[in-house]
Amino acid sequence: MARLALLLAALAGTAMAGPPDAARQDQLRHLVRQDCGSCHGLRLTGGLGSPITAAALAGRDAGDLAGLILDGLPGTAMPGWRPLLTEDEARWIADYLLTTETQ
Repeated sequence: MARLALLLAALAGTAMAGPPDAARQDQLRHLVRQDCGSCHGLRLTGGLGSPITAAALAGRDAGDLAGLILDGLPGTAMPGWRPLLTEDEARWIADYLLTTETQ
């Protein structure tokens, strides 16, 4: 049920343009920890998917990462999130991953 609520909140966010507000940023942080974390590990240090910590992503371009978030990675288990996220939200997540240390 909580996952459905998160997905509905994500769908509601797709109508907004521009950088996400503080409340949406909280939702996106939760999405990263729970949904991304389900494959990349709850600490984002790797699991089924590769590590997505700031250290592991060092040198990667935020725009390229946002594209991977939106469109997924063909031939892998990495899904595309374009139906649920705006381009600005995907860019915010990419910047967040590039600058946030694992907690």
